[in-house]
Amino acid sequence: MDNNREQWGSKLGFTLASVGAMIGIGAIWKMPYIASKTGGGAFFIAFLILTFTVVLPILIGEYIVGRSSNSDAIRAYKKLVPNGHWDLVGKLGILGSILVFAIYSIVGGWVLAYIIKVTTGSVSHIDQAQLSLQFSLTSANTATAIAGTGIFILLTILIVSLGVRVGLERTSKFMVPALFILLVILTIRGLTLPNAVTGLQLFLKPDFSAINSKSLLLILGQSFFSLSVGISLMVTYGSYLNKSINIPKTSAFITLLNFFISILVAIAIFPVLYSFGVKPNDGPAILFVVLPSIFNQLPFGSVFFIAFLLMFLIAILSSSFSLLETAVAPFITKFPSRALATWVIGGLVFLIAIPATLSFGIWHQYTIFGRTIFEAIDYVSTNIIFPLGALFTAIFVGFRLPRQLLFDEFTQSSRLGRKVFMLWLLLLKYVAPIAIILIFLSATGIINF
Repeated sequence: MDNNREQWGSKLGFTLASVGAMIGIGAIWKMPYIASKTGGGAFFIAFLILTFTVVLPILIGEYIVGRSSNSDAIRAYKKLVPNGHWDLVGKLGILGSILVFAIYSIVGGWVLAYIIKVTTGSVSHIDQAQLSLQFSLTSANTATAIAGTGIFILLTILIVSLGVRVGLERTSKFMVPALFILLVILTIRGLTLPNAVTGLQLFLKPDFSAINSKSLLLILGQSFFSLSVGISLMVTYGSYLNKSINIPKTSAFITLLNFFISILVAIAIFPVLYSFGVKPNDGPAILFVVLPSIFNQLPFGSVFFIAFLLMFLIAILSSSFSLLETAVAPFITKFPSRALATWVIGGLVFLIAIPATLSFGIWHQYTIFGRTIFEAIDYVSTNIIFPLGALFTAIFVGFRLPRQLLFDEFTQSSRLGRKVFMLWLLLLKYVAPIAIILIFLSATGIINF
């Protein structure tokens, strides 16, 4: 055990940091689109069921791996099972964290650029076609894109270099409530628009005819991505947990809070789109083209659009803190200080992000298997590393760790009995791996449902 390892100062700090790690790009520009595509209210019902039966068991497993080993994402697996090469799961998670952080940093750079644009009025009072051109010019501008990415990474480095309590926990206690307040304000504003309530009713009305094997796989994939399961991020956060926190109960609460905020995001966005007769889009277009065109038509639209951008910036920053922390944690002891390790890893991410940033501009012609560099990094991390990491974690926890260790960690500081434990273990060992394999085979095109 590493007795000098940092720990969370409170259950609240850990909870808010975990929620902040989960709320990111997926919740804001993917969730409304997928929800509208897969039956509205039916999506949220299926999402909740699949999250609690498939994804939550693995989330609990990752926390257990972290706390029982008291180690970073690489050493944790080796410490618990010295024989074999299970540390490769942690290394895969580190790679995934770095790649996802690179993607987040690029998007974060765009958000910073747009905050300036909205403040100066350069994207105000122009139509959707001009906004689309404006986004293309912004993302293709080498200086703007690289500078924005660099500033975003710099902000993340500054927080992570301060450590768990002073950096991650203290910042999360401010940023996550701020995110929630901005969401509530935007939701109230959206619901006051003409026909917004009707649109919300249509959106939330369950359409179970839209639920089929393809939509279930889409929903399950969204659930994995939204809870950041599969890249050892929660192994890292779990390693800072003390024994006074019950992992299953806290994990369930974090999952519910994440679900609630995700619904709020959808409610904040969808009525606004419906009020103006716009269909939800997947990807950056909804944030940088569609929503600005709508806000431009509203009284004080620029104020509300800045609020939306700030909400999005907080969401991706809080996620980026956890991604960089996961990548930095294994190397802290190899450098004279945490700060130096953070700067080195952050600098590495910046170098990786540059080619992906340029794929919207001067390097757009360079492709990897038909995808731009940005798209290739996004595809590998989301469709390969996430599901593989989650699958190997489920197998590792379910079949390689001693039953007594799992029971002790599962029931620590609670009255949860053996029946609840056995149900969790059943879901982890059998239900979750089968679901992940189906997602992976479908995402890679090996099978079609």
